[in-house]
Amino acid sequence: MTRRIVSIGYEGRTIEEFVDVLRDHQVSAVADVRLTPLSRKPGFSKTRLTAALAEAGIVYVHLRPLGNEKDNREPFWSGRVDEARATFRQRLSSPEPRAALAQLAELAGDHAVAVLCFESDPARCHRHVVLDELAHDMPLSVTYA
Repeated sequence: MTRRIVSIGYEGRTIEEFVDVLRDHQVSAVADVRLTPLSRKPGFSKTRLTAALAEAGIVYVHLRPLGNEKDNREPFWSGRVDEARATFRQRLSSPEPRAALAQLAELAGDHAVAVLCFESDPARCHRHVVLDELAHDMPLSVTYA
């Protein structure tokens, strides 16, 4: 069975726009892969985001072990994407991130899942690596929103 995944960043969106995009893609669960689910952008910190998603009938799960460490963010932003992906991929080989990937795979078995981070461009975000790793274990259909 092919799992349906939406890769999404909230950069440049309001919480209302974000939820509308999730509805348009018939997402029923959001897997937050930010290291720390805090945001200066209204509605995107964990508590308010969880509430907004619950109101829309969408499950929220924070998968902290799939977050990108601060010291590996700058290479993504400055165009050293291959370096940043290699560093992040290496981090994903440890037990805690492997367990979080398994949790994401299980969630994707039950729901159409949106994998969430801040970055709007999936090519410059660690979500790309998370989804690549997940694709090693199961067939995925990934949509970028």
